[in-house]
Parts: sequence; C-alpha cells; structure tokens
Amino acid sequence: MAARSERPSGGLEDYRKKRDAGRTPEPMPAEGPTPHGDDDTFVIQEHHARRLHWDLRLERDGVLVSWALPKGVPPDPKTNRLAVHTEDHPLEYATFSGEIPGGEYGAGSMTIWDRGAYETETWNDREVKIVLHGSRVSGRYVLFQTGGRNWMIHRMDPPADPDYEPLPARLRPMLAERRARLPRDQDAYGFEFAWGGARRLAYVEGGQTRFTDGHGEAVAGPAGLGAALGGTLGARPALLDGEIIELEGRELYMIFDLLHLDGHPLLDEPYRERRRGLDGLELGGARWQTAPWFPGDGAAVRETAARQHLPGVLAKRLDAPYEPGERSAAWRFVPVRG
Repeated sequence: MAARSERPSGGLEDYRKKRDAGRTPEPMPAEGPTPHGDDDTFVIQEHHARRLHWDLRLERDGVLVSWALPKGVPPDPKTNRLAVHTEDHPLEYATFSGEIPGGEYGAGSMTIWDRGAYETETWNDREVKIVLHGSRVSGRYVLFQTGGRNWMIHRMDPPADPDYEPLPARLRPMLAERRARLPRDQDAYGFEFAWGGARRLAYVEGGQTRFTDGHGEAVAGPAGLGAALGGTLGARPALLDGEIIELEGRELYMIFDLLHLDGHPLLDEPYRERRRGLDGLELGGARWQTAPWFPGDGAAVRETAARQHLPGVLAKRLDAPYEPGERSAAWRFVPVRG
C-alpha cells in the first residue's frame, strides 16, 4: 500500500449538515473521533435519486471518501467517465441500502451494486490510483481531478471481459420488403404487429439513452423517456430497436428487437434468440413495452391487426440475423388488405 498522504476529504461535518437524523434511515454516527480500519473497503451503490447514478466509496482515514458517477464505472480503458467528488460518508454507509424519503437530500432508493476490498497505489488531493476486487468490478482504476469537484475515472486494465465491445456509435435499422401475402412456410417465421409509428433505435448506457431514427440520425426522444428507460436497465448497456407509437392518447416506445447487450453485439444471432433475450429483460412500463411476437401463426396475427385498425403484420424469419440498413426478404411487411 502506498504511503498515506492528503486525501480529497473533509470529514463528516458536511454529511451531517445535509441530513435530518429523524427522517432519513441513513446511518448517523455520533460526533467524535472516527473509527480506523484497514483502508481497504470499497462499495458502489446504485442510487435512483432525481437522476440515476452510482456512488463509489473508498474507506480512508475512518470515513468513506465518495464520488458520484453519473454513468457508472467504465468497463474498458477507451472511455473516461465523470466522477463528482461528494461529501465523506461514515463507514457504516458501506452496508446501507434503503429508501431515502422524499424531500430529503438524495431522496430515492439506494442499493448496493458491488462491494469488496481495494488496494491503494497512489492517493493525494488530485489523483487516486486503486485496484478494486469486487464481484462485478475488478482491476486498476485511477480517479483524477479536472477542476473543483469534478474528477474523471479511468480504467487502466483491459476489459475484464476480453470479448467486450462498446455500443456502436451509429446503426441504421433493418427494413422489411412489402409483400401482398403471408409466407407459405409460416412455421419458419415469427409474426409481429406493424404499429405504423416512428422507427427509433435506443442506445441505453449508464442510465442514459440516446435515440436515432430510421436513417440512423440522432433525434430527441419523447420528454423523460430516455432517463426512465435508462433507469430501468441501470448499468446494463443495450441497443434496442422499436417504434414510438401513440396508444390511448400517450406516446409509447414499442420495443421489438435487441441488437446489443452487456458488451456483446447480437446482430449475427437469429431473430428467435434475439427475441428471447429481449423478452428476458422484461421491459414493460408506463412509457415503453416489449412488443408481442407469435411464432408460426401469421393468419391469426393479421386478423387481429385488421380488427385493431393496424396497418399490417411483419413476418420475420426465425433464423435470420439482423442486417443493419438492409431491406431484406427475411423481414416481410404484409398489409392487412393485400
């Protein structure tokens, strides 16, 4: 362990000032000397406050020195992420999870995302270099100050997953060919409703979401949708394909494909497996839904689409990969009336 030096810390005075011990369930140790441990405990807490973020806390000199990470811990060394230095927390906070009441500082739910031991390589008021040993995060990281409370966190090791790939910067969606009739071999297809909405790809990462349109160009999503969807997936990066539709007077993101998840592109996976993976995410809320799909029963889906006044159905080959930007015969749009 490196020799002890000045830490970016101010004790627990600020922590106590910001909290009402009678209202918050957060630990509130009595004033007095802080305990001393081995300076080797870390915790990362997922904090669903006004905006989702992750709190990295490192035991140092009897307190937990803390940074708020708006997009979480970087999984690879290619991208630095913002780390905002916050007030020190008591050591008891390393085991805290619960609901901070509305109106209190940091109101919202707090859960432990990862915890473990760490080693210190460098620690001063402008740079903290550490090695984390957690169940979700392990490896060498450095936090470095960029100005005031703003720091950056950088992973120094290669990705823990050697096959990890970041989300693509831009992708054009796959398109369907128009056909008058349903395919003859319906057992080879999965069928979806054609919603007639605005095509949108959603790039979800670090609790945030950006959208692109049918041409792969960046567009704004409906107000509040991106943050809410990002909060649902949390730290799991994902690329979703879907449409913005209007249902019962409200905008809804109807999701029908999964193109990338947890650092692994899924474009070469068959449609059947991508849909099973999407269903497994259980994405359903007031602002978004996972679109239903029906293997091998196109006639019934088409009849239902006609009754619901939808434009048609989409027939997608169960064994087909996703072909970005291509109008492929593997996907067929069949109108409700030929």
